[in-house]
Amino acid sequence: MAEDTRPARSLPVLLVLDGDPPPRLGRLTGRVRVRHTDASGLAAELPGADVLLVWDFTSDAVREAWPGPGRRPRWVHAASAGVDRLLCPELVASDTVLTNARGVFDEPIAEYVTGLVFALAKDLPRTLELQRGHVWRHRETTRVAGTRAAVVGAGPIGRAVARSLRAVGVTCAVVGRTARAGVHGAEDLPRLLTRADWVVCAAPLTEATRGMFDARLFGLMQPSAHFVNVGRGQLVDEGALVEAVSRRWIAGAALDVFQEEPLGADSPLWDVPGLLVSPHMSGDTVGWRDRLGAQFVELYELWAAGGTLANVVDKKRGYVPMHD
Repeated sequence: MAEDTRPARSLPVLLVLDGDPPPRLGRLTGRVRVRHTDASGLAAELPGADVLLVWDFTSDAVREAWPGPGRRPRWVHAASAGVDRLLCPELVASDTVLTNARGVFDEPIAEYVTGLVFALAKDLPRTLELQRGHVWRHRETTRVAGTRAAVVGAGPIGRAVARSLRAVGVTCAVVGRTARAGVHGAEDLPRLLTRADWVVCAAPLTEATRGMFDARLFGLMQPSAHFVNVGRGQLVDEGALVEAVSRRWIAGAALDVFQEEPLGADSPLWDVPGLLVSPHMSGDTVGWRDRLGAQFVELYELWAAGGTLANVVDKKRGYVPMHD
């Protein structure tokens, strides 16, 4: 038999923008050439990559490196729900497919939001404060069942939040970009805010939503209302929120995301009475990184087989469109 002198088919190149710890990609061993880079080396590595895995989802490196010279990966996957840190005009205009980690964080964030609602309704922060001071002070708290919530963001996370709150007796109105079955359009938001006891922000960050929660919207809320943000920090005018909570225009707030992360030690947000601060952890349950890695491996296998990828982001909108 004559020797086959044809060159072996080269393996695709997977470039990983590293975070700590790195992803577990064991099932792909021998099926792809994996290269790792940090932000400083990304621009030089991009032309040689077929696929880019943005494991460090806190980095702006993709947005900064993408406009450079050379070919670009055919597919970029963000190990996060939001893709705002990646998008730049050149990536939006390209043929590159962009996917996200939709589905990994929905239920954990919904549980977290529901926990915050109970903590605020039952005044648990004050109870812990009094305990530390050895103070016995009886108070009355609010029932959660029978209250109303406006959930801003009609994607998987917002819908999971609404399901979780409805399960404990909260009447929920979900607000999206446009009205459809079970979802209010953005034009209904002002009216819904005037009646909501809980306002939950789970919207994607786009040019249309940046800074949407400002003094005007906080001014529409009831004095008894609480505001919760698990979307993006840039969705909120933090100065307006501080004023609204400090002056008791609203009853309180809980923030898990911020305009600048990590939150600086000198930020006034730390010390506002009635404001809970958590370090962008609402979706991070034990094993979440493994779930992100497993999701990417499944998507890669689908991509390598020529299948249709799930979680494809509409790059002009900045999120995965809902079709139901």
